[in-house]
Amino acid sequence: MTDVTPSTDRPLPNRSSVALTRASLLKFFGLLTSAFLLAAYLLIYLGHDLDKTEEIESAFYTEKALQSLEKSLRSTLRDYAFWGDAYRNLHQQVNTEWAYARQNLGPTLYDDFGLQGVFVVDGAGHTLYAVINGRQQRTDASLWFKRSLGPLLEQARLGAESETPVTAFVDIDGQPAVVAAAAITPGADPSIRPDTGPSSVLIFVRILDPASLEQLGKEYGVEGLRTANPADLNDKTILALGERGAAGSLHWNAERPGRRLLALGLPLLGVIALLVCLMAWALLRRTTVGAMALDASYASLQRSQDALAISEARFRDIVETSSDWIWEIDSQGRFTFLSERFEAVTGLDRDAWIGQPIDALLSPENGTLSQWLSRTSLPADNSILCRFLGCGGQERVTRISARAIDDRGFRGTATDVTGELEARRRIEFLSRHDALTGLANRARLREFLDGKLKARPTREQPLVMLFVGLDRFKSVNDLLGHAAGDQVLNEISDRLADCVRHKDLVARIGGDEFVLLLSHIGSQANVEALCQRVLDSIKRPISINEQPTYVSASIGIAMAPNDAAEASELLRYADIALYEAKAAGRGTWRFYSGEMNARIIERRRLETDLRNAITQGELRLHVQPRYRLADGQMTGAEALVRWQHPQLGLVPPSTFIPIAEQTGLIIALSDWVIATACHQAARWPAQLFLSLNLSPLEFKGDSLAERIGKALADSAISPSRLELEITESVMLDDAGGALEMMHRLKALGVRLAMDDFGTGYSSLSYLRSFPFDGLKIDRSFLNRTHVSEEDKAIIRAIVELGHALSLTVTAEGIETAEHLDMLKAMSCEEGQGYFLGKPMDIDGFNALLGEKPSRG
Repeated sequence: MTDVTPSTDRPLPNRSSVALTRASLLKFFGLLTSAFLLAAYLLIYLGHDLDKTEEIESAFYTEKALQSLEKSLRSTLRDYAFWGDAYRNLHQQVNTEWAYARQNLGPTLYDDFGLQGVFVVDGAGHTLYAVINGRQQRTDASLWFKRSLGPLLEQARLGAESETPVTAFVDIDGQPAVVAAAAITPGADPSIRPDTGPSSVLIFVRILDPASLEQLGKEYGVEGLRTANPADLNDKTILALGERGAAGSLHWNAERPGRRLLALGLPLLGVIALLVCLMAWALLRRTTVGAMALDASYASLQRSQDALAISEARFRDIVETSSDWIWEIDSQGRFTFLSERFEAVTGLDRDAWIGQPIDALLSPENGTLSQWLSRTSLPADNSILCRFLGCGGQERVTRISARAIDDRGFRGTATDVTGELEARRRIEFLSRHDALTGLANRARLREFLDGKLKARPTREQPLVMLFVGLDRFKSVNDLLGHAAGDQVLNEISDRLADCVRHKDLVARIGGDEFVLLLSHIGSQANVEALCQRVLDSIKRPISINEQPTYVSASIGIAMAPNDAAEASELLRYADIALYEAKAAGRGTWRFYSGEMNARIIERRRLETDLRNAITQGELRLHVQPRYRLADGQMTGAEALVRWQHPQLGLVPPSTFIPIAEQTGLIIALSDWVIATACHQAARWPAQLFLSLNLSPLEFKGDSLAERIGKALADSAISPSRLELEITESVMLDDAGGALEMMHRLKALGVRLAMDDFGTGYSSLSYLRSFPFDGLKIDRSFLNRTHVSEEDKAIIRAIVELGHALSLTVTAEGIETAEHLDMLKAMSCEEGQGYFLGKPMDIDGFNALLGEKPSRG
């Protein structure tokens, strides 16, 4: 080492100058020291202030979490306590079958809401019903709480009128719990008359056990939320529950950002101060030329070493944090070096593989890795895919890159690409299969179908395509949710796969549509047997949330080459056959025939003609008079539409109305009928009303009330003379939306009548809830030659029901004098039918008005 000690014959520096320089540096050093001490004091003060702020915020969020818990419990209790069914089954009587077995107030409150205690206490303080930890038990609520519940019950009953639950925190067996109580009331159920005695009280209890507190803390960012023990009571992060902490206290771990700041800032400040001291010392050393030279030399050397260390650290970090591991082999092909990433990526022991041949670990698709490395020149991309067995015997794939090391062997990297290859295989699979069910998708179906058609199936052994469509599957999604719908689709897919052979194909090509392709199936009888097996398999109940769900299907069948020899035509014909199967009543199958295609073409032609008919004046308005049965006086008429087709003649509504509803023409058709009928009715005598039928599809939009209002304004007819007939299917599709629209129609001043009454299963509830003015008895009760006693009893019950609800009752389909006499005897107000008057055109009806007709 070179001696850097200054020479003795070097001139000594001026002592006064050195002293002055050192004095100045010492003063500067003292000033810096004061600055650093002030900075340290401010840093400590800021750290403590941050910690204090964090304690306040964590206490706020803890209180917020408890308030949210109380609010959630009150909301849940409000849904059950202020409920007519609960009042009927838990206050007026105790129906444990309804409450527990049907899970209205049973185990689901524990499973879904975590309520450990559910109690119903009557006005005398007796516990009528108790569910503890999801199980029904016979126990007294006061004994379970180990305290008197009188004050809580009293407060709950005081909130009955405003339907306001009360909450409180209590101690239950050493654990805090939140309790909510509310008086059981009928809520908004008008069918229940409340008792005059004290109300029964429904109590919900949720115990704040450690798991609940921890989860609650996570939701609000409060770490370590728990019940406080005696050692924690002096801590600042304490929150008392109940009156003066009667329900215990909560403790949590408040974050200490100030401490972290001090842990980082103080050492950093110390390092900076140390560096400043070193700089001052270096400046002091510069008082001599020799010291300056020594410092410069030392600093240069130090920088070089730091740069080298940083470079080495950077290279090591890149190597060890990447997904690659580095290898090196000698000229014999044995490992001489493996990076530390080798163990992390492969799971193998690095030391155990040092000295082992590379071919024992890595195997390419062809030959050995040593053979690939020994080539005269490596490929341009100098990489190759190899397989190896990782830890646990799992096969993995890695990409090997290599470089020659003169004559001493090879060095390179290994990149694990197992996940990449699996992702590619998954993408390839999804491109040809349905993501939900795993069945073949439309692309795979077309590929499979083209291959089968190239094999040229014969008429004796045709290629059979079954087009399976689920019936009314939309209702499953609407009623049970899309998750349940997906579960049904997966179950149906498995069942369809079980119905065919491995060489056949099952594909899902739409939301609820599947295609089965089968070859060498034999006779038509075998195809029908397969269809029956498919339908029977689909009809089996599917368990959704432990409840059976039933689905049916229809099947359209097309065969190649019998029906078509091209894939697109075969699919189209099978789809046409499916349409015919659904039209035939669903739950059945149909083979494609040429007549089906002709009917489709005819239907499309009728659709086009109907579109033109609305604008070209081919529609005709007919009316059928309605009479008051007591005196035979005409009260009004029902408007009917007919289509005068230029080639087909008079087309009945049963033919073109369904086409209009399916193609969206029903609105334009209905507008024509409403406008034309209102203008005609405006010329009738003022005591006659007009009755119009509305399609259920008109309620799906938001413009019905505006359209009716415009027709009334344009025709100047009084709204009280217009009656709108509505079928029960309107309420079944969307009861809430239908009710809102009916109120808007009633606001116009028109009358509403339920059409075809007696054919639905819930018409009574609709009559009570919806603003109807009348009802029409369906003609099916009178369309027989002889009305049975059963039908008479039903008709009498409907008439009496209408009278009880102050509704005008109209009978449809009066065909004989016997019908008329029977309805008169039953006090039915109005009627219509061929016996009283057939449908007629406007000219005929105007002529009838001129005769001032009556029917008696």
